[in-house]
Amino acid sequence: MPLESATKKSLEKLTKNGGPHPTRPKKDSAAYMCKICRQTFMVNAKASLLYLHVTAKHDDKKDNPTECFDSLAGFDPADPDGKKAVCAKAPVKKKKAANKGGDDLLSLLDAGLKTKGKKKK
Repeated sequence: MPLESATKKSLEKLTKNGGPHPTRPKKDSAAYMCKICRQTFMVNAKASLLYLHVTAKHDDKKDNPTECFDSLAGFDPADPDGKKAVCAKAPVKKKKAANKGGDDLLSLLDAGLKTKGKKKK
């Protein structure tokens, strides 16, 4: 009995001092739940792990993984981490043509950097 009362007192101190709420870890651990088998996944589970669950446990649902997890809407199994989509959307920066006859600072610096011959020692 003394151990239980000590645990209750420590929980009361934590909640009074702004510490973690006692029910928060339970909510975080059950952030993703499969609609079919009710298996839970933590909040930091990636979409690739959820899709792996769909293919391993519910092979007949792999064509429509949203039947297990709503968060898998738009998931691409060929690109599980989404890196290809990010690279495809990244804008291509075009190099500006150098102003050959201009008097701007960049052309002056370029002219100074171009030397004919080797440095003398």
